[in-house]
Amino acid sequence: MRLTEALRINQQPAPSNGKRRNVILPCGFTPLHLQTLLKAHLRIRFPEDDTEVAIGLFGDLEGNLARAINQPADGALVPIEWSDVDERLGVRSSAGWSERILEDIVQQGSEKLQRLASSLVALTKQMPVAVIGPTLPLPPLSYLPPSQIGAFELRLRANLLEFLNAICGTGGLRLASDSALALRSPVAARHDVKFDLVAGFPYSVAHADAVAAVGVECLFPPAPKKGLITDVDDTLWSGILGDVGIEGVSWCLDQHSQIYAVYQQLLASLAESGVLVGIASKNDPQLLKQALGRTDLLLREQHVFPVEASWSAKSEAVGRILQAWNIGADAVVFVDDSPMELAEVGEKYPAMECLRFPSDDPAGALELVYKLRQRFGKSEVRDEDRIRLQSLRQQAFLQNEQSTEAPADFLARLQAKLTFDFSRQGTDSRAFELVNKTNQFNLNGRRYTESDWAAYFQRPGAFLLTASYEDRFGPLGKIAVLLGRSRTDEVDIDAWVMSCRAFSRHIEFQTLLQIFRRFGASRLSFAFQKTDRNGPLQEFFAQFAPELPERDLVVSARTFDATSPQLFHEVIQRADNEQHS
Repeated sequence: MRLTEALRINQQPAPSNGKRRNVILPCGFTPLHLQTLLKAHLRIRFPEDDTEVAIGLFGDLEGNLARAINQPADGALVPIEWSDVDERLGVRSSAGWSERILEDIVQQGSEKLQRLASSLVALTKQMPVAVIGPTLPLPPLSYLPPSQIGAFELRLRANLLEFLNAICGTGGLRLASDSALALRSPVAARHDVKFDLVAGFPYSVAHADAVAAVGVECLFPPAPKKGLITDVDDTLWSGILGDVGIEGVSWCLDQHSQIYAVYQQLLASLAESGVLVGIASKNDPQLLKQALGRTDLLLREQHVFPVEASWSAKSEAVGRILQAWNIGADAVVFVDDSPMELAEVGEKYPAMECLRFPSDDPAGALELVYKLRQRFGKSEVRDEDRIRLQSLRQQAFLQNEQSTEAPADFLARLQAKLTFDFSRQGTDSRAFELVNKTNQFNLNGRRYTESDWAAYFQRPGAFLLTASYEDRFGPLGKIAVLLGRSRTDEVDIDAWVMSCRAFSRHIEFQTLLQIFRRFGASRLSFAFQKTDRNGPLQEFFAQFAPELPERDLVVSARTFDATSPQLFHEVIQRADNEQHS
């Protein structure tokens, strides 16, 4: 982005009904163009928000971090350059480059990094933080020619790696990728020496733009997609299965088809991190089943569900996969080598992202692999992610078995166990994720920033309830989240979501029953809002209020008792490290 474009974006009036989004840029150098470009990228990322970027004092990164702890903000982007580790590592210093000074730089720099680590960890208690490590080259400080690296620089970099490793596992803190920055900003074009000396701003405009773009992506990553549907012929492997046969398709170096192995490895990795992977192929079902059974295939059978093979339109196969997954098209990416198939599916599902696998271009295929990792990347993989595919298979089996007997009889035989965790703190990252990505059973569709989430638990009586589920078909993990505020004999419920994987098990009834019992409430007040996507929740609430209002709903204990069906769950409650059934 050019500076003029950033200025134009920033001058546009913010929406009158948008929220105020404050981001802190506590850098140790003069922020200048970085502040301008950062605000522009934030405006692009959050077009409905009124965004402001607060800065600190020149040359005082430590002090800026300390002051940021007391500033209310939605996040902080912290670029750290070598001159922040020790000012003698920058071109503005005249302290000298003798061996004695270099030795002192190593020692003092190590201590400075330890203090910075403590400040950053403290800052994450207040807001999400993204850190960008040194991006500029070191001056030629030692006697060695620039083509060589010596003990001084190695010790500096070892101290830096120790610092980055120490903060890497901190909740709420994210490290920007050097590789991602390198793809956008060549090292040789990063340092504006003249501007650094004159104004204390060390970045070229292009590099400042790259830092701002990567920083925003790191600080506020988009919600990852949930599912990937792939073709097979000239996509998952090289060759047309129906023409060359099971042994004729390939994905190896010897047959110049290794790029397909790279794609298979990506799909397997995505599946293991909880991404749903399905196959939609125009092929003979039996032939495809045999091909997918090849022992050298890198995408194993347990990674894929479902496999839709037929000679009908691809969009029909895609539709059946979406139904099996019970997720919206906007959460799915479709990959195929055929522009015609991509167009046909895209026309039927305009919200779905359709990407071409360039079978004739290995470099383009590798670029696609990077793009898919970007679409599905997540900061951590939880137990619920790992069991998602297993639970979907179990759900399909459950629905098949359920159709053969009365619902109550089936539920009684499920051997279902529900574990409810009550907390007065919002430290559960899975709960935060569920609230922000669940749509069909969602009280009002509200999304929370990390600072919104932390602030909620400062309110009187605020609590978090999470529900985990398992039955004889296996565990589903954490599947429901409720945010509420308890009063004398009433509970205000501000957010309530439940994963679609948990439908049809009366978990929603059991959740409200536990709220009534735990708080001795005579009524529950829901901050309900009809949305285009929360139909299942509306159907549930209609049982208590046949004429369902557009927003807000109150359910009394008497109405709930008269409506609730017989429940068969074994219930475990946990709160403040106590357990009782």
